[in-house]
Amino acid sequence: MKIRERIEYLSKPKPFTAGPDQTVLEAAREMSSRNIGSVIITDTENKVIGLVTERDLMRRIVAENKRPDEAKLSEIMTTNLRVAREGDNVIDWLRVMSNERFRRLPVVDDEGKLVSIMTQGDFVSYTWPELLKLFSDRVEKKLGFNNQHLWIIGGVLVYGIAMAVILVTAM
Repeated sequence: MKIRERIEYLSKPKPFTAGPDQTVLEAAREMSSRNIGSVIITDTENKVIGLVTERDLMRRIVAENKRPDEAKLSEIMTTNLRVAREGDNVIDWLRVMSNERFRRLPVVDDEGKLVSIMTQGDFVSYTWPELLKLFSDRVEKKLGFNNQHLWIIGGVLVYGIAMAVILVTAM
């Protein structure tokens, strides 16, 4: 499935962006008011040039005892970013993000302009139902029948055994 084909992708709010000369304090206050964990640094054409996360604030401002009202985002931003295209495969990016240990992925259009940001959590939550369906289909194919009945029967059996254990221990 393509990133742009996800219904949830279309409903995501516009990502928070800032210019490289904005102060860290201004960006941190906006991140706090929006309850978000990052700001994407863009140039005047809305092309991604960097990213600042809460972790960057901790490591590059707080831990180094820098003044957030004086430091610029360009001084602390991560610049070697991976960016996705709207037509890229969700599962491919989930794998890359997991293997390379990063959680935020700016998504750009064909002109390289920022359109969204996806997090590893977004991809997991968006793909989890599909993975469960795939698992269910494979079990059904192997067993030759609909496995939902097995889950219901198994659940009733587990519940029955649990109730019996509770009653026996209560006596």
